[in-house]
Amino acid sequence: MPIDNDSLMIAIAVSGAALTLVLVIAWLNSRRDSYLFSWTVGITFVVVALFALGMRNGAYDLVHQLVPFALLLVGLSAVLVGAFQFRHGRAPMVALLVLLAIAEAAVVIPMLLGWSGVGTIALNAACALIMALCAWQYWAGRAESPVVLTVNAMIYAVTGASFLACAVVLVADQSWVLTAPPSNWAEEFNALMAIVGLTGVGSLSLTLNHSRMARRHREEANTDSLTGVLNRRALFDRYETMDLPAGTAVLMFDLDHFKQINDHRGHAAGDRVLQHFAEILRADLRPTDVVARLGGEEFCAVLTGRDREEATEVAERIRRSFEQAAIPIGNGAGAATVSIGVAINGPAESFSSTLSRADSALYKAKQGGRNQIRAAALRLVA
Repeated sequence: MPIDNDSLMIAIAVSGAALTLVLVIAWLNSRRDSYLFSWTVGITFVVVALFALGMRNGAYDLVHQLVPFALLLVGLSAVLVGAFQFRHGRAPMVALLVLLAIAEAAVVIPMLLGWSGVGTIALNAACALIMALCAWQYWAGRAESPVVLTVNAMIYAVTGASFLACAVVLVADQSWVLTAPPSNWAEEFNALMAIVGLTGVGSLSLTLNHSRMARRHREEANTDSLTGVLNRRALFDRYETMDLPAGTAVLMFDLDHFKQINDHRGHAAGDRVLQHFAEILRADLRPTDVVARLGGEEFCAVLTGRDREEATEVAERIRRSFEQAAIPIGNGAGAATVSIGVAINGPAESFSSTLSRADSALYKAKQGGRNQIRAAALRLVA
């Protein structure tokens, strides 16, 4: 016995309600992920809209059309907001609100004028556009998780195509006024994609969130929480067991008289000095260079493809930038200096050995009066 359209709507709504509950739990466990909240809000509106469609009991007057249609557009727009937030961290809210207002007007105005079919066509076209925009966000960001995001984008795209098919069939049939819910192959295709979409997108979205959380936890475990650069463990995990490429420079940094900054200005001021120095390192080094805080006021940088002269020039640029910086401390600004040791890895030399030579060069810089650079002698034999 075939399932009638209203029962199918309720079945889809129940499936969506279960997904909403799972999304709520996921968001409560990760409140910083705003896209989870947007997805939850969006699916909630979609569920309410589908329940309204399923409970109309054959009625197809203006109220039974306008209310669920308006809710459906709001819900899908919130899902689109979540797609932007997932990829970019934020969404262009003004542009999306304008898009929603245009879509709502395109649906509501024809229906108020008695052209219910035109309003339904506009609804399906708007839903198709929103689904296409969601699909593009996930497709464009597929580098994060190629397989999952590609499948996610395809589901959104096919679901959008099912909405577009509904609009095209109504236009082809010249159904400008409807007195009953449309019943054709496109509507059946759309209902099928609604079930597949809610189930598939829901499971894939949770998979993406879990993988992102796991990756974030790994990054947090490897990152110095104060400065945002790598921590000591991450640095040694990366280089301790590998052979450094030829022409790799290791730079050791030690902020001069840092204990006095903490003692005289307070630890908050010391934290700002450390953060500012980390910002200078990120600004003056290449994205391929590796920066780590070893602890306290000591930092390390690993630069590939640099000879001794080039590495020393980079170190001098960093030293000068830090010396000339006006670091905001309290109500004013302060200055600080840094001593630097430079070492270039020798043939078959381990990272630990090169780091030790850079540290020895750093010690000589501090012994020589601080705020200067010393380079270790080249190691010519293995």
